[in-house]
Amino acid sequence: MIRIRLAVTLFLALLLVACVPPKKQKDLDSRLLQYEQMVRWSQWDGAATFIAPEYLEEHPITNLDMERLRLFRVTSYTVRSAAPLGDGNDFSQVVELRMFNRNQATEKVLIDQQLWRYDEETEVWWLHSGLPNVLQRY
Repeated sequence: MIRIRLAVTLFLALLLVACVPPKKQKDLDSRLLQYEQMVRWSQWDGAATFIAPEYLEEHPITNLDMERLRLFRVTSYTVRSAAPLGDGNDFSQVVELRMFNRNQATEKVLIDQQLWRYDEETEVWWLHSGLPNVLQRY
C-alpha cells in the first residue's frame, strides 16, 4: 500500500514538473542531481556552493555548522516530494536524509525541505533554504 501511495505521489509530482519549460526543467534536473551527489558523498563545502549568494548574506554558514555536518556521513538521500511553485521559477523538494554520526555510531534521520529559485539573469537554479540542519528535532 505504501508503494502505491509513493508511486501515485511521484506520478503527480512529475505531472506538476511538466509545467516547467523544457530547458529550465533540464537545468533544474541537472542542478538537483549535482547537489544530490554532493550531499550523498558528504561533500558539504561543495554542497554549500549551490546556495544562493543573497541567502548566504542573510544566513551565513558558520565554521561550527560545517564541523557539525562533517561529523556525519550520508547513507541515504530519498526525495519524498517535489513540485514547482507559482510561475515555475520556484521549486520545492522534500528530501529524507539518513546520516551516520561517526563519533556516536548512530544514525539520524532528517527531513530537508529545499526551496530552489531560478535566477533569470544567470539562468541558474539556486538553493534558498540552506544546508541540512543536523540539530533538527521532531
